[in-house]
Amino acid sequence: MLNADPLLTRPTLTNAAVINTALGELAAQARSTGDIWRLLTDRYVVDLDAAAMVLPSDQPEPVWLSPRS
Repeated sequence: MLNADPLLTRPTLTNAAVINTALGELAAQARSTGDIWRLLTDRYVVDLDAAAMVLPSDQPEPVWLSPRS
């Protein structure tokens, strides 16, 4: 996701513990999971895979994916 202002520096979050702390702070301001993602990506440069591991999954995996073993 491109930053609206490329000259604006944002903190980088790559550690799951730091992401979890940031998500805890953002959850109070967000109305939905979509808002949490938007606030997270607006305010931080974040490892989205690490954030996805911390956030609960709202949607099941699509049927066309093979089951994990």
